[in-house]
Amino acid sequence: MNNNDLLRRLRYVLNLNGETIAELCTMGGHEIRPLDVLKLLKKETEPGFVACDDGVMGSFLDGLILSRRGAHEPKPGAAAAKETALNNNLILRKLRIALELSDEAMLAILARAGVQLSKSELSALFRAKGHRNFKPCGDQMLRNFIRGLTLGDKYVGSPGTGQGPGEGNSP
Repeated sequence: MNNNDLLRRLRYVLNLNGETIAELCTMGGHEIRPLDVLKLLKKETEPGFVACDDGVMGSFLDGLILSRRGAHEPKPGAAAAKETALNNNLILRKLRIALELSDEAMLAILARAGVQLSKSELSALFRAKGHRNFKPCGDQMLRNFIRGLTLGDKYVGSPGTGQGPGEGNSP
């Protein structure tokens, strides 16, 4: 899935404006102006379109995590996280962390988009690439996950609740 399309879809689902996206990118370590964000949100056929590279998308997702969950202190003796190439599995993992989604919430979101997965199939998407049960997340799976988010309410889950879109905020 192309990063510009992903950014447009996430902007809609999370109800973000250009200024907020720029702030999230800055929080994630990539300085960008709101005017430049608008260029990233254009479609390829529109004049002024600028391709969104993995660095910008990764910074946006990291900023989203920081804004919703806050910064965390590394544990003593833990190795610094190394940057890996952005792929659909990593994007899905970062969205899961940012939105604080449980397995059940993710399965419900995918079910809204017509995708039926078991918990083990879902967990295979989050395994390390060399693991024997690792399953690559295809463009269609990521697209369906975002579609499931869209089919629910706008993101209503509060940070810390573990509730995702459409899961409700019942007492």
